[in-house]
Amino acid sequence: MPTTDHELAIAATGLRKSFGDRTVLDGIDIQVPAGTIFSLLGPNGAGKTTAVKILSTLISADGGQARIAGHDLTAQAQAVRAAIGVTGQFSAVDGLITGEENMLLMADLHHLSKREGRQVTAELLERFDLTEAAKKPASTYSGGMKRRLDIAMTLVGSPRIIFLDEPTTGLDPRSRHTMWQIIRELVSDGVTVFLTTQYLDEADELADRIAVLNNGKIVAQGSAEELKRLVPGGHVRLRFSDPTAYERAATALREASRDDESLALQIPSDGSQRELRAILDWLDAAGIEADELTVHTPDLDDVFFALTGTSDPTTDPTTTDKETVR
Repeated sequence: MPTTDHELAIAATGLRKSFGDRTVLDGIDIQVPAGTIFSLLGPNGAGKTTAVKILSTLISADGGQARIAGHDLTAQAQAVRAAIGVTGQFSAVDGLITGEENMLLMADLHHLSKREGRQVTAELLERFDLTEAAKKPASTYSGGMKRRLDIAMTLVGSPRIIFLDEPTTGLDPRSRHTMWQIIRELVSDGVTVFLTTQYLDEADELADRIAVLNNGKIVAQGSAEELKRLVPGGHVRLRFSDPTAYERAATALREASRDDESLALQIPSDGSQRELRAILDWLDAAGIEADELTVHTPDLDDVFFALTGTSDPTTDPTTTDKETVR
């Protein structure tokens, strides 16, 4: 069943943006169902941050239309701002004041009463495991703590939609996983998350839907599994310890690639249960026993390379001023 506009937290069509003679967004369409995680991937310079800035009213598009939380992005910009929260690549935390003071400042900006501001601050500091550090200057916080405080500050206004622009860049693996759990909890509470990330495993782990942005255009969109099926290269690898069994299997499985040194065969496969069962049934029927069977299916790195020509989303040799054009 197609998703209706009423069910979409974000619905954008034909978004365009240029900086000088460089087209950064070339008519992109984005649909994000409410209560889901949407991830926008792309090399540096692809336009990810530009898309976030447009959808969060920080800059205007040159063309196209968008509705955010049911509000027209241009005509109802104030209503859009009331419904969203934004955590950018660079922390909005003021290191000269404490974590608690940063939170209370956000509460004041959202026009909360003193009592309500202190209540919300206490609840969010506890939720993000920052209560013990609340009275310390934010400059003393670790990178992971600053990121948690950054998101806690974003949540002061109870936004329905949160834009997270590369929220885990520079964090250690433990802090990244903590952030992943926070993002999952936000969605379980009904919040919609629009995530840009440099980490393909992060999009694979979190996103309900992924769009790949390259040269200003969305070149593919779908779930992680749907995107992986776009790329050939899946295979099943059979390894043998008995040279005779290896030769018999190699003779029968003519489509397999041989690795005589390792006594291994590589059979093209999409990794489906049906194909695996067919291979195992054939081995049983032929009385051949493989010592090891492994399945390789394309991952998001393969997809990214196939769609953008680079395996590293942080590298784009065509970009000369990434902060200007992202």
